[in-house]
Formats: sequence, structure tokens, C-alpha cells
Amino acid sequence: MTTVLGGAPAPITVSGTRKWWALGTLGLAALVVGIDGTVLSVALPTLAKALHASESDLQWFSSGYFLVLAAAMLPAGLLGDRYGRKKVLLSSLMLFGIGSVACAYSTSVAEFLAARVLVGLGGAGLIVMAFSVLTVLFSKAERPKAVGVMAAVTFVAFPIGPILGGWLLTSYWWGWVFLINVPVVVVSLAAVIALVPESRAAQRPGLDLVGVAASAAGLVALTYGLIQAGQDGWGDAGALALMIAGVALLAGFFGWERRLTRQPGGQPLIDLSLFGSASFTWGVILSVVPIMCLLGILFTMPQYFQGVLGTAAMGSGLRLLPLVGGMVAGAVPANRIVRLVGAKVAVAAGFVLLAAGLAAGAMTSVSSGGLYVAAWLAVAGVGTGIAMATAMSAALVELSADKSGVGAAVLQAVNKTGGPLGIAILGSVLSAGYLGRLHLPGLPAAAAAAVRQSVFGGVAVAQKIGSASLLASVQAAFVHGMDLALVVSAGIAVAGVALTLVFLPASNAPTKTMQPGMDKDGEAAERRPAITGQAA
Repeated sequence: MTTVLGGAPAPITVSGTRKWWALGTLGLAALVVGIDGTVLSVALPTLAKALHASESDLQWFSSGYFLVLAAAMLPAGLLGDRYGRKKVLLSSLMLFGIGSVACAYSTSVAEFLAARVLVGLGGAGLIVMAFSVLTVLFSKAERPKAVGVMAAVTFVAFPIGPILGGWLLTSYWWGWVFLINVPVVVVSLAAVIALVPESRAAQRPGLDLVGVAASAAGLVALTYGLIQAGQDGWGDAGALALMIAGVALLAGFFGWERRLTRQPGGQPLIDLSLFGSASFTWGVILSVVPIMCLLGILFTMPQYFQGVLGTAAMGSGLRLLPLVGGMVAGAVPANRIVRLVGAKVAVAAGFVLLAAGLAAGAMTSVSSGGLYVAAWLAVAGVGTGIAMATAMSAALVELSADKSGVGAAVLQAVNKTGGPLGIAILGSVLSAGYLGRLHLPGLPAAAAAAVRQSVFGGVAVAQKIGSASLLASVQAAFVHGMDLALVVSAGIAVAGVALTLVFLPASNAPTKTMQPGMDKDGEAAERRPAITGQAA
């Protein structure tokens, strides 16, 4: 099969084999971004010693990365549509590689934070351009399968990060945790140059600097507010102020975009007509739901494995493999499920499986066997894979290739707020459940404060004073809080079922018959992207 991408003076032909190899290249780039985000969690204790970092510094190592990701998503999409998606993808890869090297050789907190900014900028461009190029390369009929492959690759990063990071930190210098990105970046650069065609919007979008500034400031304020709420509680005045400011800035941003859209000759950052498609709008919204539910697992289970069962970081990553295997098993065949039952039923079924897995997980106890935990993780993983891949595909399948950059950026920007939101909500539930069940009779104030801070603090205090009863109390209290968090996650998945059945269109399958002005895939011929360069 051959796909012809026109709209330029000299359109090129992308063979079926070449575009699937190109998808593998994009997946490799997305994989290294995902691993970098997860590997940092196991490297924090080592970084604290190596860089003499405080607890606040460690929080910024993680939070700063996510804030840069949030701020850079929409500008990255605009730059790709305007100047060329391949150019932005290559530039992002180089930034990511340079930032990784700078992280490895940092000698102070300030140097490391600056390096993480570079990594975040590169990561934002990589993620957005990967999905944008996917929309250009693949027809409507092929996009669900391509999205499923990309989603599966992304899922694999969750356990690889802790496993790989734990092994490197145990055996080698800590800088290799970041230098491991460099060979992947080099391979990806070569593959992108050889396999990915250059493309941009047929009509170059304008530089909406006001929109860029307002969207970046709004997303940063909202994301940081959610991060603070997750750390300090929803009653924290600073967190509430940041969230309110973020929502106000984003409301102002959409007002400005509406004004530009109505203005003759106006060139907004986001074409608001994108939201005229129910498939795009609800695909974007529903793709956040499984992320929030997934955070209920990823936030609680590593603490359960390490704080309650006593496994190491690497062992914790290995115990998440049933979840990842389930996600891959659900994401890859998602396109076939859509063809059989339609997008609405497929997404709803995914959420039902996810809710069932989470509900079973909410019955986990201190003494639950490994097989039981692996079974419900696998069920939840299958549901997550089906729901997320199909919802993302529903958003992208109706996206014209001309708007793929900003459209993919909107999808990813919304997704990136789902992580902090999920952690803020579920972290609060976990903390309340944990603190509500603790029994600390006769403990000194300092020891009691350490126990209240986290399950790890509680285990450390119990082991230090040799109290089996305190250890049992801490572990039982944490499991109670974890089960409550999983109940809330299951409730979010049930809400996803309801929203899907009410709002998502029944099918996003391509048009079966060609209409005037449409190509064989059911896309408007005149809206094909401009493609430049030579076929490899």
C-alpha cells in the first residue's frame, strides 16, 4: 500500500513500509521521553546526596520538568505547523540530548534545574510532533492502529524507568541514568532524517504571541497549583490562588482566540473550529480520564510494594509489568475493536474494565497475594489501553493534517494537566485515609511527625524503635488510604463510562464512499499538508 501526501508543488510518496518504520522511530523518541520522566523518581535520593539538594529542590526537579512540558506544548505545535514538523522534531531531539548530557554532568542544583528545562522543552516538542506527524502519515482508517502502537510504546516506559534506573544506580555512576538517553537520541535523529518526510501547514499560521504567552502562563499556573495542592492539600491558599489564576488566564486565552477567529485576517494559535467536532472535543476530554485513573495505581502501588511488602525500587517496577502488559494488550488491537463495535462502545467497554480492575484493587489488603494483585492490575491495564488509545484516536481521526500540529498540542496539553490533577485528588484521598487510621500512642513529637509524613517514615520509625505494633498500624493505615484512592479512581472510570455513552459519537470510522472533493480515505483533498523534501 502507498500513501500519497499532496498539497505541495512536488508531493512525495510514502510507502506503507516506510511509514510504519517511521512510526517505530516516533515511538522510540516517545519512549525515551517516558523513561526520562519515570527514571527520575528512583534517582531522587541519589541526586539529593550528589547535588546536596533539599526536599524543596527535589520537588522542583520533578515539578519543573512538568511545568516546562505544559508551557511548551502549544508553542511546539504552532512551530511545527508553521516552519516544518520534521525540523521541530529534529530540534527537539537535539535539545533533549543536550539537556540529558547537562543533567549527567551537573554539579549544583541550579545547573541541574537548567538542564531539566532543556529536557522539558525537547520532550514537549518530541511528544507533540510525534502525534502530529502520525496524523500526517496515516489515513483515517490507519490512525487508530498507529495511535494504539504509540500508546503501547508509551506504556512500556512506566516499568522500564524504575527497573533500568534501579539497575544503573546500583551498578554504575548516577550520571548514566541520563546519559543512557544519548544513544537513543542519536539513533532517533538518524532515523527521522531518513524516514520522516518534512511537512507543514499549507497556509502558514501566524505567530499569535499573545495567545502563546497566555496559554503558557495559564497552563503553568494551573499545573503548578495542582502540584502544590497534591503536596500541601486543597486548602492551601497558594495552591488555590495559582489554580484560580491559571483558569482565569486560560479563559482569557480562549476569549482572545475567539476574537482573532472572528476578526478578518486573524490568525489564532488555536482554530476554535476544532472544538466543533464532538469526536475531537470528547476524545480529548475522555483521554484524560484513564490518565487520572492510572495515576491512582502508579501513585499508590509503588508505595505499597516498597513500604508494605518491602521490595526495592527495581522489584517495584517488575511488579507493575502485569499492568503494562495489560495496557499493551488493550492498546494494540483497539482499532479492531473500534471497527467491530464503534468508538463509543469501545471506549465505554475500556472504562468498564478499568473500573472493574480498580474496584478489585480496592479490596487489596496487607496480606493479599502477588497473584491477586497481578490479576487486577492486568484487568485495569487492558481497560486503560482500550479506553486511552480509542479516545486519543477519536480526537485525532477527524483532525485534518493541515491542523495536526496544534491539534496534537491541544490533546497533549490537556493530557499533561491530567497527571497533576490525578495526583492532587488521589494523593489527598490517600493522605486522609492514612492519617485517619494511624494509632500513635506515646510516640515523641518528632517521631509522630515522621510517621504522619509518609508510610516510609512510619516504617523507618517502627523499625528504629523495634515496634511490631506500630509497623502493623502504619501498614494497615496506608493500605486503607490506598484502597480509598482506588475506590475514587474506580468512580472516575465510571464517570468516564457515562460521559462516553452520552457525548462521544458512535463511530469515527472513515467514510465508505468517496464524496466530491474527498480523497480515498475520506479526507478533504484540498486540506492535505504541504510536504517538502525527498523520499528516502
